[in-house]
Amino acid sequence: MRLKYLLVANCLLWAWACCLALDDSSDGLVRIGLKKKPLDLARLHAARITRGNGFHARGLGKVDDNYPKANTVYLKNYMDAQYYGEIGIGSPPQTFSVVFDTGSSNLWVPSSKCYFSIACYFHARYRAVLSRTYSKNGRHCKINYGSGSISGFFSQDHVQIGEIVIKNQVFTEATKEGLFAFSLAQFDGILGLGFQNASVGKIPPIWYNMVQQSLVSMEIVSFWLNRDPKAKIGGEVIFGGVDWRHFMGDHTFVPITRKDYWQIEVGDILIAGSSTGFCEGGCAAIVDTGTSLIAGPTTVVTQINHAIGAEGIVSFNCKNVVNKYGQLIWQFLVSGFQPENVCSDVGLCAYNGTKNASAGMETVPGNGENAACTFCEMIAFWIQVQLKEHKAKEKVFQYVNELCENLPNPGGKDFVNCDALATMPVISFAIGDKYFPLTAEQVKF
Repeated sequence: MRLKYLLVANCLLWAWACCLALDDSSDGLVRIGLKKKPLDLARLHAARITRGNGFHARGLGKVDDNYPKANTVYLKNYMDAQYYGEIGIGSPPQTFSVVFDTGSSNLWVPSSKCYFSIACYFHARYRAVLSRTYSKNGRHCKINYGSGSISGFFSQDHVQIGEIVIKNQVFTEATKEGLFAFSLAQFDGILGLGFQNASVGKIPPIWYNMVQQSLVSMEIVSFWLNRDPKAKIGGEVIFGGVDWRHFMGDHTFVPITRKDYWQIEVGDILIAGSSTGFCEGGCAAIVDTGTSLIAGPTTVVTQINHAIGAEGIVSFNCKNVVNKYGQLIWQFLVSGFQPENVCSDVGLCAYNGTKNASAGMETVPGNGENAACTFCEMIAFWIQVQLKEHKAKEKVFQYVNELCENLPNPGGKDFVNCDALATMPVISFAIGDKYFPLTAEQVKF
């Protein structure tokens, strides 16, 4: 069977408590608080940290009652897209904000030796000379993510997460960071919770060392992400257990199907109760806490986007001009006005006496007044061509809207009308033996 991938991320999984179960039970918890802020498009790329990796699952079993209590780190929430918490590296600890990312396996923070990347100057930087537990490694490395890459060298030091200290953890001091993605990021670095065999340099991920050093009572890491942008606490990462306050009912456990990722199998995907068909035989899905997106096969995503009315920003803006000004453009053209003059008369283009101000603009516009002018000129031209062929008005506007739909969309971004949330269908994902419904209200920002 063809391997079909679906990236299952925060929008879906955080409708309930998400746990990555590794071994057995005890009552100790290590809480890591998450920080949260809402999302805007200017920083969307900085929020997309997706590089498939996973963390080793070992099944549940009894452990020694003398294990320490589990540890919680409280998180901050930035735009419902970046959830990050604080850790300390070195002795005394130097504080860094990191994304706890199940989609990658390495820990990295900016280095004091990062001189030529602007991104480093916007974030905290690790200074080895200030730590009495630092050990030199020096091997060069490069880590690639979906939105960029970092490069630097390995070092070794103690890492504090919540109330526990992981000794002699190898991590990366980043000396070069991608300009756009990491400059705009609210976090300093990334703490990967993935599999060692997917770790750059085969470095043991920090969770492995937590277990090896007997620092947690259960081999479980769980996440609670708070969707309330006004809340003081953006969420929690809990090492060594789960927080029963943040969910109701029972968890659904499914096996890991591939150890390069936290990869599971997802069954059929329903739109308003009807099958999309593509994943009826199962699709591979990746549980990734480092992204705020749901990605999947084009065959399925196209059906979902059609059902919720998602459109690219260029197509949306083009249709918006048709809806608001199409009838007026039509009236001017059938009255004998020339297409090049119509849009200035409509009020969407400035006229300098010889030509419209939009002349010479890019072929595919984006947003703003100039974009509206360019759309208007294209629409007027399209309508004029159809009028010369004596097409009926209804057919003309159908044709123009179809042309709007076919305009290329920079960056592949699609948008929905938030005023129509109440009418959007429920999307359901089959995981294990249950269907998990996702409503428009649950994913809105």
